[in-house]
Amino acid sequence: MPSMLEAEDIAPARRRAAPPAWLVVALACVGQFLVVLDVSVVNVALPSMRADLGLSEQGLQWVVNAYAIAFAGFMLLGGRAGDLYGRKRMFLVGLGLFTLASLGGGLAQDGWQLLLARAVQGLGAAVLAPATLTIVTSAVPEGPARARAIATWTAVGAGGGAAGGLVGGALVEVLSWRWVLLINVPIGAVVLLGSVIRLPESRAGDGRRLDLPGAVLATGGLATLAYGISQTEAAGWTAAATLVPLSAGLALIALFLVVESRTTAPLMPLGLLRVRAVWSANAAMFLCGFAMFCMWFFLTLYAQNVLGYSPLDAGLALVPSSLAVVLGSKLAPRFMRTLGPRTVAVLGTTVAVAGFGWQSTLRVDGAYLTAIMVPGILMMLGAGLATTPLAALATSGAAPGEAGLVSGLVNTSRTMGGSLGLAVMSTIAAARTAGVATPEALTEGYALVFRVGTGVLLGGVALMLVSLPRRTSAG
Repeated sequence: MPSMLEAEDIAPARRRAAPPAWLVVALACVGQFLVVLDVSVVNVALPSMRADLGLSEQGLQWVVNAYAIAFAGFMLLGGRAGDLYGRKRMFLVGLGLFTLASLGGGLAQDGWQLLLARAVQGLGAAVLAPATLTIVTSAVPEGPARARAIATWTAVGAGGGAAGGLVGGALVEVLSWRWVLLINVPIGAVVLLGSVIRLPESRAGDGRRLDLPGAVLATGGLATLAYGISQTEAAGWTAAATLVPLSAGLALIALFLVVESRTTAPLMPLGLLRVRAVWSANAAMFLCGFAMFCMWFFLTLYAQNVLGYSPLDAGLALVPSSLAVVLGSKLAPRFMRTLGPRTVAVLGTTVAVAGFGWQSTLRVDGAYLTAIMVPGILMMLGAGLATTPLAALATSGAAPGEAGLVSGLVNTSRTMGGSLGLAVMSTIAAARTAGVATPEALTEGYALVFRVGTGVLLGGVALMLVSLPRRTSAG
């Protein structure tokens, strides 16, 4: 009897010790915010970095590319590692690497030190980002509550991308460029401490080992592709510096698929790609990322290079669109309950199409209200509405043991789509301006970018209508 009573006492105690879902979601979302913030926060600090560290033009490009290539290349591996070795463990490893690399980058005295720190930051982000989504979906049961949790994750991540220009501009003007990296250190330390104490561990390894050949091929292929994409703006699409890494990356990915079809414990079971919810949602996420990722980049350029805004003013100009993406993400779960995820994804993308179409009518003498604020709100309101149901559909199609992998795949689709989109759109804008840097020529280039984005998103709408399942279903 005493032992039974003790057992009865222990079970409630364990239940009481479990952290509340909102705290788990909050810790994961802060990690995601830091990851996405650092994609864009350094952009406005590049001139100061160049003056302080004596970086060349190519060196400046690599301040951005070193992070993006490591981030895209290792994300699939990071997602699978979370499944096998524990989502909390990989969250802590990724956040620890990210925080230490931020400290190293902020204290860098030479250009190579900064580039190395940015690459390690990207590696940490690649381990951290899939874990954040998996922790969110594991903490909340499938249904309306999970949709709201994913909406919060989406809003925080999108807010990080939107806040990059504003946060970076403010830190550079008030303090120095070093603080766009050092600001991550106290935040990362607090989240690390809270995560060690309060995050629950979960895994689905079942004694399996990491598929090392698949991991090497997938990481090498994605990183090489990302490198090739990064070369397009400087070298063009037909140069050997671009074609060789792009071809090598595609060859490595093809070899990866061959290896995965023959191994007994693959890094990515190819059967996942036959699950309708997984492949269709990831394809739609890729197209949305392709068009939407570069929206803030070109709006910032338009505001500064054509309308004459300062970096801080340009960041402030994008605050309404930043709030719009948060609003869209929070509205999406409510609409999903009544309309279904596919309809909400289509609705959100259609709203974004309207914003992109409006933005493509840019003028040299555009007024803030009609040239930046209102179309920006439409674009980002649509992005918030679309991303939440797409993420929910993709993760609902996975078995529990593949949750981390699918989360990594969602992030990889969005990141690779965004990286490719930025490279393609930059090439399109540069080709239209033909080296002329007058406000009129630049405006024509930026307007063409938004017209192309409109077409890509219309293609995304068609894909969603044909391919997305009507509702989420347990994997």
